[in-house]
Amino acid sequence: MTELLLKYFRAKQQEGQTEKVYDTQCPFCSMQCKKQVIEQSIVTRKQYRVLGKANPTSHGRLCIKGLNAHQHALHPERLKYPLQKVDGKFEQVSWDKAMGIIKEKFQVIQSEHGLNALSVYGGGSLTNEAAYLLGKFARVALRTKYIDYNGRFCMSSAASAAIHAFGLDRGMTNGLNDIPLAECIILAGTNIAECQPTLLPYFEKAKENGAFIIAIDPRETATTKMADLHLKPKPGSDAALANGILKALVEEKEIDLPFIEGRTKGFEEIKAYLGTLTLEEVEELTGVPANQIRKTAIMFGKAATGMIFTARGVEQQTDGYHTVRNFLNILLITGKIGMPGCGYGAITGQGNGQGGREHGLKADQLPGYRSIENPDHRHYIARVWNIRESELPGKGVSAYEMMNKIEDGEIKGMLLMGSNPIVSNPNADFVKKALEKLDFLVAADMFISETAMLADLILPVTSYLENEGTMTNLEGRVLLRPASKPCPGEVKHDWQIICEISRMLGKEDYFSFSGPEEIFNELREASRGGTADYYGINYDRLKKGEGILWPCPDPDHKGTERLFENSFAHEDGKAVMIPVSNTSEIAKEATDGEYPLFLTTGRVISHYLTGVQTRKSPSLAARNFESFAEIHPETAKKFGIQNKSLIKIKSKKGSIIVRSQWTEDIRQDTIFVPFHWAENQNVNLLVSDQLDPVCRMPGFKVTAVNVSHLEKL
Repeated sequence: MTELLLKYFRAKQQEGQTEKVYDTQCPFCSMQCKKQVIEQSIVTRKQYRVLGKANPTSHGRLCIKGLNAHQHALHPERLKYPLQKVDGKFEQVSWDKAMGIIKEKFQVIQSEHGLNALSVYGGGSLTNEAAYLLGKFARVALRTKYIDYNGRFCMSSAASAAIHAFGLDRGMTNGLNDIPLAECIILAGTNIAECQPTLLPYFEKAKENGAFIIAIDPRETATTKMADLHLKPKPGSDAALANGILKALVEEKEIDLPFIEGRTKGFEEIKAYLGTLTLEEVEELTGVPANQIRKTAIMFGKAATGMIFTARGVEQQTDGYHTVRNFLNILLITGKIGMPGCGYGAITGQGNGQGGREHGLKADQLPGYRSIENPDHRHYIARVWNIRESELPGKGVSAYEMMNKIEDGEIKGMLLMGSNPIVSNPNADFVKKALEKLDFLVAADMFISETAMLADLILPVTSYLENEGTMTNLEGRVLLRPASKPCPGEVKHDWQIICEISRMLGKEDYFSFSGPEEIFNELREASRGGTADYYGINYDRLKKGEGILWPCPDPDHKGTERLFENSFAHEDGKAVMIPVSNTSEIAKEATDGEYPLFLTTGRVISHYLTGVQTRKSPSLAARNFESFAEIHPETAKKFGIQNKSLIKIKSKKGSIIVRSQWTEDIRQDTIFVPFHWAENQNVNLLVSDQLDPVCRMPGFKVTAVNVSHLEKL
């Protein structure tokens, strides 16, 4: 009898249990790991499991963020309907009403103040299709020159450096499979173990193969602990450190003269500048012992193969462009590029930071990595878009500089999509006040972010589980992200929203797309013949799951695994080296009696960007529920700061309150604060508005501050 009852109850349980499998990929970092989200419905309750999927990039691995990324997409605070601010409070409105408001406001602003009174601010997590369409929307539907995106704060230093040095920027010059072939690797300003954990096994494999790994970071991290040699420079001195390595390479004769003479320009100028320096001077500037600098040069120079990777630690500085150029000088004078196990990698931070700038989200770029100031490039894109070249606006300004344009009254309205600028921008208090001055702000988002809270209208967008499209990962591999989960409420895809606004503005003929594949096919044509040529990539090929590395100029092309094997992308085929001064063109903040410590910023493993999504994941939020400041115990004692106590950190721009965290893993003149929190924990309230003169990167990594115990204020 008991056995019969058990069979009966099992049958009833199975009747009430269903399972759905959603193939997708993680929405966060540039690894774009493939995975499955498995939804099990048991009677009235749903539970979820996540499995990694085999793929050529992460091989089925997932980190803590990828395992829990579904939680924010299912969060009860997801926006499901358009919201209009009425008397300071948000009220649900219909899509028709929302579109009518946008039409009226946009038309009034442009009729009264000109076309450039409207602006567009995008995000590095948008699909290629949405990024492409948003760039086209700004230039065709609005005809404004003001468009940029938060990727400006991610890789602009590295992108500009690679373009000027090599003639082309693809993030990585090699596929990831080249990493284990390198005998020596320099990791400059990157904490892979926390920022891209599924990338770390490539370096662990290289180490197993005998590679000597050199890490450059003022902090000890899980990444530096893997290294054979850890250089701990004073924040802001990375360009000088690279000069020290170059100086030692020349002195030790560990340079590749045939490569230099045959494939580069500018070596004599570098050699002349290095002749004015000594390693002792570099040691004084950087705090890195001269013997460690020389050892770095010898190990990298003597290795048969070698690679250099940079990330935000050396890039997010007001001389970030020149700093990266100097690390590229190291690569070029040793001839370590264009061969197996030899090359450069800028480790992209955002999920699609690469694709965003390739296809039009930056102020100066058109699809295919074309320049908006190049007449031939303008003519080509105008033909693809079926407009006159004269109708294309010119070059705008960088993301932060748009805030200055708002403050000056030149920009009156903004469409914000997939970003949270009052947390991610430097000088964050100024940015908030500037955005509050807008006549009209529309935010398209999944949640009411800190910036969306300022909006006049919020449009609900789909999550990665619902929105199909392509993404370009850190190695330049284009991947198709499937998405089959039904949209909740009245949520719409970002590309649909762009098309609907365009229709309301009378531009339907240019935005009559029925799906992401149709958009991608136009993107392919727009990129054809450009630096970032996607023409040979299509959805049918991508559905096979392997992804394709651009450039891929025709459908029979297999994609390009390794760049610069025979020549660089400049007209003469040569790479360009330049001497880089030990002192920045823009004076960085220096410590003094009032502000005696350096502040540097970065990520923690459980959070992503401004934390809007990851703080909606209970599993991730529980790991780091508040911000903190890493401080050396000796420094803490000097300033009367107890461990785990609330402290005030103050710069010339503002102040924040966070909890102290003692650690001997940081220089005594430096403190570290992550950037995932808002309000009075927003570390970007402290960061100056100075920008790199070439790429317009802010100096997030070098801010002079003081600290004090909160109870003594």
